[in-house]
Amino acid sequence: MEVIIQPDYEQMSKVAAEIVVEVLNAKPNAVLGMATGSTPLGLYQELVRLHNEEQLDFSHVTTFNLDEYVGLAPNHPQSYHYFMHEHFFKHVNVPPQNINIPSGSTSNFPAFCEWYEQAIADCGGIDLQILGIGSDGHIAFNEPTSSMSSRTRLKTLSKQTIDDNARFFDNREDVPIYAITMGVGTILDARKLILVASGKAKAMAIAQAVEGPVTSMVTASALQLHRDAKVIIDEDAASELEMRDYYEFIYAAKPAAPKT
Repeated sequence: MEVIIQPDYEQMSKVAAEIVVEVLNAKPNAVLGMATGSTPLGLYQELVRLHNEEQLDFSHVTTFNLDEYVGLAPNHPQSYHYFMHEHFFKHVNVPPQNINIPSGSTSNFPAFCEWYEQAIADCGGIDLQILGIGSDGHIAFNEPTSSMSSRTRLKTLSKQTIDDNARFFDNREDVPIYAITMGVGTILDARKLILVASGKAKAMAIAQAVEGPVTSMVTASALQLHRDAKVIIDEDAASELEMRDYYEFIYAAKPAAPKT
């Protein structure tokens, strides 16, 4: 795991976008795993800028989103379908038929989840998975106690996640209590992972995920097991890391990429 600490949210988002660009330059038909939430928003804004100003091409890209609330229509303002289209897909040239987001309104959740896993496999697997982190250390909607080998499934949200997400809804009672989510095992199958986090509210979760034990109580700690995972955070999110100086030393000492 590589920990990359940046001065602020804007720089953090740009560094994350650079990694996406590297993947697309190496493989224009890459399969990208997408995350929703306020933290990845800056990353998506930077990718949109690069598309508009520097012709970053998504025309051969396939995407799979991590999760979706159960019970919200795709056009609901708090659905992840709506978020992704408003903040990313409507601004870039990913072919609509290549966009995959879990259905929160399917009538057969087990069959849909099995299909979603198979669709990822049929595309050759995810090349780069983007992740955020919950305040309790969860990734996607893999709440504490989720199996480290879990696959895409229906998941009951924890009280803390419901409380954290209530700010996006008019009333706490409006927050769905179920979601479809990729499993931890599904996420770990991706060839490359980047996790972005900002703010002091995420500092303890980052410290537990990066420096704590690998445990199902903090599902983001599973990234410690991955062969190519990067945690990209701002100063505030790094504030609880004991090895912070070492991470900064490693990043500063990295050799420059060879010129082509």
